[in-house]
Amino acid sequence: MSDWRATEAHVVPQGITETSTTSKMPMGTVVKAQDVATSSVGAGEFVYAKGVASTVAGSVVTIDEAGVTALAGANAKGRIGVAMSANVANQYGFYQVSGTASAKVASGFADNGVCYLTSTAGTIDDADVAGDLIKGMMGRSAISSGKATVEMNRPFVDDSADD
Repeated sequence: MSDWRATEAHVVPQGITETSTTSKMPMGTVVKAQDVATSSVGAGEFVYAKGVASTVAGSVVTIDEAGVTALAGANAKGRIGVAMSANVANQYGFYQVSGTASAKVASGFADNGVCYLTSTAGTIDDADVAGDLIKGMMGRSAISSGKATVEMNRPFVDDSADD
């Protein structure tokens, strides 16, 4: 179990894995944090954003310039993040954009798989789908309880051909 702690010099008024019904920070704020419970996870970066219906911890989302999220699905465009909580519509929370995260994956996802969007919103897979390559994200484990470890460095999708 992870225990993320902000490593910022300023106060971060909401925990990385918490959801709030009121905004506690400006949308789009980036916070660096360290997992103090699991040394193998290390540090990461997280964007504060507004949630969307049906989000669960591990959902893969797009994050727009206003800090609004959408469950990522086929042909999406934009920055990619992984939900740190069940941050549903009209709530506020963090989305991981760099470091090691636990993301929702399709049933056939394999260790060291390249990550692609799927037709199942909020879930990724390693099956090659033209235009749906997530640049800056790589699978780093097999599936466990519907999720897999992914390594991220500010991932994004642009719906362009990757072949």
